[in-house]
Amino acid sequence: MTDKLTIALAQLNPTVGAIGSNLAKAKAAIASLPAVDLVLFPELFLSGYPPEDLVLRASFVTACKTAAEELSRDFSNGPAILIGLPWREGDKLHNAVALLNGGKIETLRFKYDLPNYGVFDEKRVFQPGPAPGPINFKGVRIGVPICEDIWTEETCETLAETGAEILLSPNGSPFERNKDDVRLNLVVARVSETKLPLAYLNQVGGQDELVFDGASFVLNADRTLALQMPMFEEAVAITQWVRGDNGWHMLPNTAAKLPENEEETWKACVLGLRDYVDKNRFPGVVLGMSGGIDSAVVAAMAVDALGSARVHCVMLPYAYTSQDSLVDAELCAKLLGVRYDVVPIKEPVEGFLSALGPMFKGTPPGVTEENMQSRSRGVILMAISNKFGSMVLTTGNKSEMSVGYATLYGDMNGGFNPIKDVYKMEVYRLAAWRNTQGHVIPERIITKAPTAELRENQKDQDSLPPYEALDDILEGLVEREQTVAEISARGHDVALVKRIQHMLYVAEYKRRQAAPGVKITRKNFGRDRRYPITNGWRDTK
Repeated sequence: MTDKLTIALAQLNPTVGAIGSNLAKAKAAIASLPAVDLVLFPELFLSGYPPEDLVLRASFVTACKTAAEELSRDFSNGPAILIGLPWREGDKLHNAVALLNGGKIETLRFKYDLPNYGVFDEKRVFQPGPAPGPINFKGVRIGVPICEDIWTEETCETLAETGAEILLSPNGSPFERNKDDVRLNLVVARVSETKLPLAYLNQVGGQDELVFDGASFVLNADRTLALQMPMFEEAVAITQWVRGDNGWHMLPNTAAKLPENEEETWKACVLGLRDYVDKNRFPGVVLGMSGGIDSAVVAAMAVDALGSARVHCVMLPYAYTSQDSLVDAELCAKLLGVRYDVVPIKEPVEGFLSALGPMFKGTPPGVTEENMQSRSRGVILMAISNKFGSMVLTTGNKSEMSVGYATLYGDMNGGFNPIKDVYKMEVYRLAAWRNTQGHVIPERIITKAPTAELRENQKDQDSLPPYEALDDILEGLVEREQTVAEISARGHDVALVKRIQHMLYVAEYKRRQAAPGVKITRKNFGRDRRYPITNGWRDTK
């Protein structure tokens, strides 16, 4: 039995499916450590989280086990390692944590409470384990509740009742706005109930639409914060634990300052974009630079994520593109230090109009002709992508995507959208915040009225209510699932709310075909909010 433990908390960034790379990352992290007793890695670290249906392949699960065995052999002389992987036990597949000690897999613990809501569908692929007991390590009884196991009382109470002295919780908990506060309050509750210290270790990095923010921390049994690790960054913390008269506690360590508000959202978008591009091995990105706020913000995020040398901005002007837009787009590209090209779309647009002229004869021009401009731009950007390998970024915000104010196969073309889950008014706030870190977005881009510039003197508010009102209505409909009456009670016209509700529902088919993008809110489109395309329901009250 020991009265002191040194535990390393490895807040690292795995890649789903890249078992060899994840193993190498774990080895490098352990090899860089001073002498420690135990290293804790995040949930399902060897497979990456969430592995989704990859774990249904027997060869994948076997490869994860082989990697764990190799890791245990390589560090047979210590330290001990707690690392997550999928594990098949008989006819059941588990979300597991393995204790590697003395050159072998010494014991396993299986996740008991499988989440099956929002972005999670673990019950699709895993079976719950039995109620876990503590692991005996150097005479210390360590409870290992895995992620969702700490979101209800049962698992931690069971561990406390069966003699656990310390709780070490590996997590794959995705980011959403203000979730760090939710997690802290949750862990306070578990610590209060069990009277045990709890180390909360979360992974960091982007995985498709999800971003994992890290922000790992430790609470002692008296609910004091002993450690706060950074957000959106890889880090390894060496923590010292001592047994006293009232049980185990961690000696106070560093407390990183966590970003808030626009800074938090910006960093989430940047990390999600960087990892999507890098983990999918794209050399860089290309996007249409319109001179408007959305493309300027996306370009700035891309530069922060990848560096200016990997970002290519293209202005695609037509007859309705204003001189202000031409000037603003060029200036923004110059401030960002990116490659900037101008490719006029007059010839392709008029070519399409000429080809369709006989069929369209006698019909008035309208949205169809406007969309040809957007689709011509989409074709050109995709051609640049095909030729040079850079991925196209789309730049539509959540307000526009909610009501279908976007052109399928036009400005929706692309591989990823970092602001997909960001409402329009927040886009403006993000631009203003980014300029406080270094002026890269011209002021006129932030202050001028938004417009698609697809017809003469067009403004977004010709088709949509003011974005302040639109965003408030959409947050009621999308984030809070409120009724028309509840939303109109906040001061919105009933007819307007019904109109926005209808636009939201009928645009579902577009959103199903939209590029993935970073999850920021509690209900992003795609993984969280899943409405049918064919949908006859409308709230009438």
